[in-house]
This record gives sequence, C-alpha cells and structure tokens, in this order.
Amino acid sequence: MKNYGSQDMASKLARVLMRRPGPSLLSADPEKWHYGPTFDGAKAVAQYTRFADLVARSGAEILWLDDQGDGLADAMFTHDPSLMSEHGAIILRMGKPLRMDEPALHEKAYVEAGIPVLGRIAAPGTIEGGDCVWVDAKTLAIGRGVRSNQAGIEQMQALLKPHGIDVLGFDLPLWHGEAACLHLMSVISPLAADLALVHAPLLPAAFYFLLKEKGIQLVVAPEEEFAASNGLNLNVLPTSPRHVIMVEGFDKTKAAMEAAGCTVETFAADALCIACEGGPTCLTRPILRQMP
Repeated sequence: MKNYGSQDMASKLARVLMRRPGPSLLSADPEKWHYGPTFDGAKAVAQYTRFADLVARSGAEILWLDDQGDGLADAMFTHDPSLMSEHGAIILRMGKPLRMDEPALHEKAYVEAGIPVLGRIAAPGTIEGGDCVWVDAKTLAIGRGVRSNQAGIEQMQALLKPHGIDVLGFDLPLWHGEAACLHLMSVISPLAADLALVHAPLLPAAFYFLLKEKGIQLVVAPEEEFAASNGLNLNVLPTSPRHVIMVEGFDKTKAAMEAAGCTVETFAADALCIACEGGPTCLTRPILRQMP
C-alpha cells in the first residue's frame, strides 16, 4: 500500500511530517525570528506537546524530524518547505532567507522513508507551502506574494502539468509587510472538500470566484478575531473532513465552524502559534491523506 500521496487538504490525515521543537527554538532570538511578545521557548515546547498529542490521537502516523540544535527555529513549521502530491514530494525553495536550509531536511526525510521526490523548485523561483492550496485533486492554487513568486509558480506548473494538474497563481496583498508575510493559507483553511473557513476581506477576488465555481461553501471568520490573532484564528488543521484542530481563545470562529457541522478541538498556543506566527496547519506537512 502506498505510504504517501495527497492532493486535497481535508480528507483523513494518515501520515504527517512534524518536527518537535527543541534547542533551536529554546535558544531563538525573538527579534531575529520576528517572534511576538508572548514568546516563551519552554512554554512553546510544552504547548507543542499538547498539539502533537491531538494529532497522534487522530490516528495519524507522525514521521518525526529531530531538532538537534541546528539553529533553524522555524523548522517546526513543516508545512512550508515541501509539498506532497500523489506522484511524490516536491521540495520547495523558501522565500524567507532564514529558512533556506529547511527543504534539505525534508528531502533527507523523504529519501529515508522511501518516498519519491517528484521535483524541486530552484532559484530564482520561490514557493512556500503556506501559499499552496489544493482546491481539488486537479487544481492547485498558489498565492503570489512575499514568499512565492512567478518563477516558482511556473516551475510548479511544469512539474504538475504532465499529471493533468492545473496550477493557478493568485496575487496577494502586502498586508503587514515583508517580515510579517501573508500566505494564501493565511486567508483560507479547507475544512472538507466542499467547505472552507475564510477571511473574506483579504481573499483574492479571482480565487473567491474559483471557490464559488467549484461549489465550495465558505464559512466567514469574524474580522475582529482575525485581527486579534494576527490571522491565526483561521489557521486550522483538518484531521478528517469537518474535524479540525485550532488555537484556543477564538470562540466566535470556533462557533462558526461548529454551526457548519464541524467538530473543533483546541489547544493553548499563545507562546507557540500566536508568538511565532504559525498555526496548527503550519506545524504539519501531510504526507498521506485518505478518503474515509
């Protein structure tokens, strides 16, 4: 049985690549890494443990990357350095200079796990996983902005076109600037094949119309919680259709998803996700998703 493959965002999470934070996060300079005032390394590690327990309880197998003090504090956000397809992994090229060494960690893990590498994004192209959204199995949307550029999108098109996959680029606003970064997944989190949580004001208009055309129902998150969380109320991880994990403290967003038929689990993440600007989705790179 194939132990990899994913061209959707919300079917049953069966296998996932994660990195447990350790020495690199504990010794991180918050100013260098653009971490917020609630950052606390030891507390962040404890909060990550609770999150990892939720992922494991979902039944997903976790393929671990080790933090042995390489100084890559953001490497716990495993969603960004690679992308999985049904045809193998794609090794991405980071738009954030501090993260340029992370894709090599992913490629090594895939090789050791016997997962084929379909291709790589090379200079001058950049793509980060947070900008990639599988709208359906044959349509990949990529946000063109601070971290993913046109050269990267064109390389992805060349890699996936032979497999019948359309790769579409959508322009993102600058929002809070280069250091803060707005990914496409900052404004959308798929909850099921036909359901997504969105922050409507920052959705690219053409992307919005594509979602409507595909028949995807949109749950609009409260604007005040998007602002209060720096967008992390929207960063939710489906472990199966309509069953998601989110950062605690954003009850209106949670209620909106529950009203749409979702089961929502939460964990405390002020020192981890809020401070370090990456949520539950960012902390995972799905390797295998399966239809229930």
